[in-house]
Amino acid sequence: MDAIEILRTVSKLVYKNVKDLAGTAEAASGDFGRGAGGDISRNIDMIAEKTVIDYLKEINFDCVILGEECGRVELSSNPKGFIIMDAIDGSANAVRGMPFFCCSLAFSTEEKLSSVTDAVVTNLSTGDLYSASKDKGAFKNDKQISVHKEKPLYKIVGINSSGSSPELMNRLTPIFEKHHHIRHMGANALEMSMLAEGLIDIFIDLRKKIRIQDLAGGYLLIKEAGGLILDENLQPLDSDLNYDTRLSFVAAANKNILDEIFSLIK
Repeated sequence: MDAIEILRTVSKLVYKNVKDLAGTAEAASGDFGRGAGGDISRNIDMIAEKTVIDYLKEINFDCVILGEECGRVELSSNPKGFIIMDAIDGSANAVRGMPFFCCSLAFSTEEKLSSVTDAVVTNLSTGDLYSASKDKGAFKNDKQISVHKEKPLYKIVGINSSGSSPELMNRLTPIFEKHHHIRHMGANALEMSMLAEGLIDIFIDLRKKIRIQDLAGGYLLIKEAGGLILDENLQPLDSDLNYDTRLSFVAAANKNILDEIFSLIK
């Protein structure tokens, strides 16, 4: 079984194991402290992550897991690559029962974001599965998808401003003033997948806070769907896979929307 099929199979298992937990007392139960990524871990996070780890052990997949909760787990002394895992992206939504959270998995041959070759992001509320392999396109439930290519009737602008400094909010204010269709729904990987599907035109996160686990899956989906994914200097996004790394990024359907929105940033 190749990497993409492994990611697809285990993502479906995660969906099966957590789809009925959202918003329940069981989802929020337990105090597991802060995971390797720095966020508080809850039972639904642990169930999802254990599903992935147990499956990879079961099939004897030679890899190193880089998980949001578990940290670095070496399943082989001679790994084929790295599984970059945020088993529940949007944990706050999942615990409250808001139907917008996902499982984000990516496979990288080396410890670089640009070495990601396969990715699967699964909407854990609906079961919709987004997938991509390098140079093979992006798909939703086996149907090929692409970023929005026409001039949009309404521009949908995604901005993650959670925990932003006053200085950053001041820089972003002209976007809020000019564009009324601004979104952030609390699960970066799923929002990036929706950009790849053509539902969002640009997604901006300039907080220098996002982790590799949050964006590795969406990163490849956007590239394979024909979109742009850049750093805060509008250069091609790349990074190591270190747990201390925090990034800013901008993803856009095309250069026209990128130039229009960034012309407003102070």
